[in-house]
Amino acid sequence: MSSNDLIANALSKIKNAEKAGKKNIEVAPASKLLIKICEILKKEKYISNYKFNKDSRGGVLKIELSHAINNIGVIKPRFSVSVDDFEKFETRYLPAVNFGRLIVSTPKGLLTHFQAKDENSGGVLIAYVY
Repeated sequence: MSSNDLIANALSKIKNAEKAGKKNIEVAPASKLLIKICEILKKEKYISNYKFNKDSRGGVLKIELSHAINNIGVIKPRFSVSVDDFEKFETRYLPAVNFGRLIVSTPKGLLTHFQAKDENSGGVLIAYVY
């Protein structure tokens, strides 16, 4: 894991805190992409809440864990996917059908793979969670 991949560092921090049974963690520095990922995780009920505090070094994300995450991680390399390709990557990164989410960067913003299918939009795979 490279030390300058903010997303990979943040997601592994979340995974480790979940395994350790912690209730809250702080991730710094935060990025717009990381905030969008937290929005999706909250909407999909993988985390309880998050709060962004701006500071001089990029800001800090305070994340409340809901202990619903079994595994979370980034997808490297960032594969480009079309709507027809989602199934292939679901079987590669998720343990079962309709269990977990792929997070995809699309022209319509950051979406889960289910939303991207509904919008009929391909994109670039960012992360997975289940």
